[in-house]
Amino acid sequence: MELTVHNIKGEATGKKVKLDDSIFGIEPNDHAIYLDAKQYMANRRHGTHDSRERSDLRGSSRKIKRQKGTGTARAGDIKNPLFRGGGRVFGPHPHDYRFKLNKKVKRLARFSALSYKVKDEGILVVEDFKLESPKTKDYQRILESLKLDGKKTILVLNEPDKNITLSARNIPKAKVMKADSLNTYEILNANKIVFLESSLKTFEEMFSKQ
Repeated sequence: MELTVHNIKGEATGKKVKLDDSIFGIEPNDHAIYLDAKQYMANRRHGTHDSRERSDLRGSSRKIKRQKGTGTARAGDIKNPLFRGGGRVFGPHPHDYRFKLNKKVKRLARFSALSYKVKDEGILVVEDFKLESPKTKDYQRILESLKLDGKKTILVLNEPDKNITLSARNIPKAKVMKADSLNTYEILNANKIVFLESSLKTFEEMFSKQ
């Protein structure tokens, strides 16, 4: 598939780029996408939640009433989980939610997500550009020219650019990422993936070698 290259004013430059079908034109695998997105979200969890069970509470361990003859259920100490203020039964404790995923599965998931984006016209290619200084107004103007204002966008760079990154930082829903950091979850979460010409070439070269 070929895509038209635009400039930052939103105008077609007359140039076209051909997308690598082995990356942007595969038959999507939904299960691979599910696994990769699940791993991404699981790896972001802190896992610091905790609860106190009866052994963690302070209080007397004296039996509060006799075992039989009261007409009510038997009960042990005041820390009984059935009582108000008692310990929690099988409550959560800190643990790591991360899990491993095969590299080939992650690669398949990323390509599947990109293939979906191409079908939905969710990929845009823009000429390489630079900003003289970090100005949010300048980046906002570029988004408006590309008709992406208010949409979730990811600008994919070939290499870190401080001025562009700082200019986009305060704009809601606008992200800037390096080509090697693009992942399945971010691809699916964005309305539009904006590749610079150089970053698209780098991205294809990077994954065609794998």
